Amino acid sequence: MQVSATDEVLVRRQGRAGRLTMNRPQALNALTLGMVRQIWSALLAWRSDPTVELIVLDGTGERALCAGGDVRALYDSRSDGSSLARSFWREEYRLNALIGRYPKPFLAIQDGIVMGGGIGISGHAAHRIVTDRSRLAMPETGIGLIPDVGGTWLLARAPAAVGVYLGLTGEAMRAADAIFARFADVFVASPEIGRMIERLVDPSGGSVADIIASVASNPGPSTLANQCADIDEVFGAADTVEAMLGALSAAPGGWAQNTAAALAQKSPKSLKLTLAAIRNARRLASLEEALNVEFRLCVRLFEDGEFIEGVRALIVDKDRRPKWSPARLEDVMPELIAAYVAPLAPQEELGLEPSGG
Repeated sequence: MQVSATDEVLVRRQGRAGRLTMNRPQALNALTLGMVRQIWSALLAWRSDPTVELIVLDGTGERALCAGGDVRALYDSRSDGSSLARSFWREEYRLNALIGRYPKPFLAIQDGIVMGGGIGISGHAAHRIVTDRSRLAMPETGIGLIPDVGGTWLLARAPAAVGVYLGLTGEAMRAADAIFARFADVFVASPEIGRMIERLVDPSGGSVADIIASVASNPGPSTLANQCADIDEVFGAADTVEAMLGALSAAPGGWAQNTAAALAQKSPKSLKLTLAAIRNARRLASLEEALNVEFRLCVRLFEDGEFIEGVRALIVDKDRRPKWSPARLEDVMPELIAAYVAPLAPQEELGLEPSGG
């Protein structure tokens, strides 16, 4: 398998492992449709190759595994309708589901920034490694979207109301927080990563779990764990986003005020759809079912212009003054939520089904 340094994903065999390295360091390894297709093809080929015993995913550089999907490319495609957005999300979510059910050990090194699409290619892996440089987040409500790539599935399975808090605010997690929130499994100090990979790819290296355990260490205390009671009192007890904001405004202390201020910047529509999607994902039986709902929501938020406006304000013009529609939480009616969650036309649905790998 020939690899060029200019490839957006470095795909190669090393010892007993299939290696995938995200290779757009100048863009924080942001995920493009071409990269999705490269990873998909490699994983399909390796799935049936008996000489490939495990998969290792990492990123070029020390800044990011993957800072998300290339939302600027989606924004730039808006004049052509939603065809690129639909294709990107359709193939990206299919890849997320494949990783979630991959039949061989899949190890994702969540080093540096891991957000949005980066969560999608790492958060469903069998072995998720965080480091002292890790910073994980699902910040989609800030750009008029919802936590996708299976984000609602992960958030729904975080302890207590932590997933609702993370999904609405987009708050970033360091290593200990990511492990507490069940977005990662173990901490490995960054200087140990290279040695761990050397042992993993060695045909005589032993079991993947044993190798990881031999270099894993304590990530230290989790801020999220310490805040869990306060988070649950607001985000678990309240029924609506409005009630959550009310509880925050009545609570003493800087955390409550800072959280309320953060929520005030988000898309009201995205906040309410995110809350509904996370609660719905708690009742679902598979990652695939959650991805099917996320696809509907993202397509509709692209086509109604909310995502386009969010990307314009935060990434393109950078004026940080998005004109959300509706502009107020109280104007996002239950009927709108129900309409956005409802199935698309049969031929437009994502239609993923649990396949068992």
